[in-house]
Amino acid sequence: MADFLVQYGFAISAAHDGTNGLARALEGGYDLVILDVMLPVLDGFEILKQIRRRSAVPVIMLTARTAQPDRIAGLNAGADDYLPKPFGPEELLARMRAVLRRSGQGNAPPRIAEAGGVRVDSDAREAWIEDEPAALTAIEFDILDFLVRAAGRVVSRDELSAVLYQRESTPYERSLDVHISHLRKKLESHAGARIRTVRGVGYLLAARESA
Repeated sequence: MADFLVQYGFAISAAHDGTNGLARALEGGYDLVILDVMLPVLDGFEILKQIRRRSAVPVIMLTARTAQPDRIAGLNAGADDYLPKPFGPEELLARMRAVLRRSGQGNAPPRIAEAGGVRVDSDAREAWIEDEPAALTAIEFDILDFLVRAAGRVVSRDELSAVLYQRESTPYERSLDVHISHLRKKLESHAGARIRTVRGVGYLLAARESA
């Protein structure tokens, strides 16, 4: 599903157990949560309860439990939609778009985003650093676009790898570090934003600290 949805302009972050998924969902910065019911550690119903105590982010629940009481329980707990398995990817995409429309977020993220003096245009695939055009490779643009749109929160290596390569990162993979290093050099002469490494987690686009 991640491979499929990336083709339609969605940036996907995947978590494979309830605890990690709940932490990700509560970080903020997400337009939509797709929540499986059958998860290790915490199940989907408990995660939904915890999300609804702290966040109004739209949630679509996925489950093989198709009995009417389960569907009603999910909707009553605060799910915006409830999709039984098996399902086709096009149906999930249509439901995601419908939920995003109802929540006032439209079908896609805004074309232009800006943070810390860095501006990106996802349609034209152009970037500016303090109003000066930035010469970026295609993959550097994808990384910068993701970081700008997630400015202020830590983006994990797995999130970036999912967007760039449609898979999780590996411990010995160095290509992402190389691209981040090149981007840092292009930002370092400007006073606005910088890319910080959060050891063991990922990267953060943050305002440069004053001298």
